[in-house]
Amino acid sequence: MELILRPLSLLLVPGLALCVLVLPACVSLRSAGPARPGIAQASCADLVQSFSHPGLHLLSAQRIDAGTLKVPGIAQSMPEHCVVTGRLNERKSPVDGKDYAIGFEMRLPTQWNGRFFYQANGGLDGFLSPAYGNILGGGPLSNGLLKGFAVLSSDAGHAFERTNPQIGAAVFGLDPQARLDYGYNAVAQLTPMAHALITHYFGRPADKAYLVGTSNGGRHGMVAAARDTGRYDGILVTTPGYNLPLAAVAQVWGAQQFATVARSRKADGVPDLGSSFTAAELGLVSSAILERCDALDGLKDGIVQDFAGCQRAFDPMRDVPQCADDQDASAACLSIERKRVIAKVFAGPGVYTGMPWDPGIRGGNWREWKFANSVGPRDAIALAFVFTTPPSSPQVVSGAGTTVADYALHFSLDKDAPKVHARDGIYTQSAMEFMTPPDPAGMRGFVDRGGKLLVAHGAADPVFSALDTVRWMESFSGRHGAKSRDSARLFIVPGMNHSSGGPATDQFDMVDALVAWVEQGAAPESIVASARGPGANVPNPEVPADWSPTRTRLLCAWPAVARYRGAGDTERASSFACSAP
Repeated sequence: MELILRPLSLLLVPGLALCVLVLPACVSLRSAGPARPGIAQASCADLVQSFSHPGLHLLSAQRIDAGTLKVPGIAQSMPEHCVVTGRLNERKSPVDGKDYAIGFEMRLPTQWNGRFFYQANGGLDGFLSPAYGNILGGGPLSNGLLKGFAVLSSDAGHAFERTNPQIGAAVFGLDPQARLDYGYNAVAQLTPMAHALITHYFGRPADKAYLVGTSNGGRHGMVAAARDTGRYDGILVTTPGYNLPLAAVAQVWGAQQFATVARSRKADGVPDLGSSFTAAELGLVSSAILERCDALDGLKDGIVQDFAGCQRAFDPMRDVPQCADDQDASAACLSIERKRVIAKVFAGPGVYTGMPWDPGIRGGNWREWKFANSVGPRDAIALAFVFTTPPSSPQVVSGAGTTVADYALHFSLDKDAPKVHARDGIYTQSAMEFMTPPDPAGMRGFVDRGGKLLVAHGAADPVFSALDTVRWMESFSGRHGAKSRDSARLFIVPGMNHSSGGPATDQFDMVDALVAWVEQGAAPESIVASARGPGANVPNPEVPADWSPTRTRLLCAWPAVARYRGAGDTERASSFACSAP
């Protein structure tokens, strides 16, 4: 069966370039200076009838009055705006016979800041999240819509299949086109439609376009930069899963290692991975990391700022107390078997970068990803249906045959892992082709036209290794030399788990920093991040009790390290400075 990717529709609109995707030098003709504010020129109520675009089926358009919509955790009510829903490229699959479309929601503020915000959603997509414009980090205080952006969100070309919740998030992988839409094509298809809708509603094109996402949304951003459509001036990603298929392989392989020291089994006989390491035992490892690494940045404060230095300094076999054979499991030590397992998991399976040592290993999100999601409705089903070719039959991992956990615990590095690189006559692109950014160290088109990429990654992310992102940054720097800092900056967030949480200062606004870089040339050398202790808009229960609940810290552009100046309030970012590693 031949798969045909639909070409992007190109619109003749004032100030917008006609860009052909196959031309790497394609450059947008949007305003070279800061974005100009604007105001709605069209009627929201009339949009369904008044706006058209190739392949578009608009479903609804409704005005939301100012002050009538509140988003949890954000004090200020949302402004007056028009919320639009629709579907693009509706079709019936010739492979699985199901209906597909690229679903989207777009929110257009009446008082517009002149900018477009693509909200790249996470996980396996399949859901239409409200297009508020999540600015990322923990407990955001604002969002893109409140800042005045026109915001779009998408389900990436498929809907969650509710008839089978165990595998419903991933069975779209049986359809070859749905795989490509999820991997990269939904962003490519929606971008020109969103620009056209903005032009229609506001009477002129957006001056600047931004894409923002975390986790799989971060992968969307990295892919958008590498496949450069010529339409995004700035891209912000956190926890970027740009090697997602390989990270999923590492996750199920890690689950197999934890299973070897599980203390109990579940009712179905599957090892209870949560019994392999108690919260206290992971806390012991966290304390051992702090003991060895906390002072490397000049201050013992429960945060390891010297990320690279800690990887050299910490050795779990040497630094974690070891139990004697007759000691109780609750003692402040690990058995030699558990020390070997944790060391092996952090070293990784070889097909994906190992994990960095960070005290955030004590975070609840770390346990959730390693002990539940790895054998449940995340990594295992993604591998079964989306990342391997050919995909599994739904009967194999739906309870009628092998359970999802069984699939994960019997996944073979030798036999199954190569399938992420495989293709056949139906699935003509492998997962490593449609999911990952081509030539990620290059991003030549994006770089050549002055695109800016901000990347942040939690040091204690249990899914996507911050070491993998560091390796990308170093490859990017090696390819572009000194000019790399004109295009990309990386910020490691100590203690932070997957996208947020953990014992960390995880609340930050990098959207404003990205806009200032793109539109004013103010390249960020550091970002101020806050803890979310008691009294915060969305408190983080993992903020240690001996921290100020409003502690702030500097996040420094890699490879610089935030070090204590030697004087000043140790709870304030102003007492720290970014310096060479």
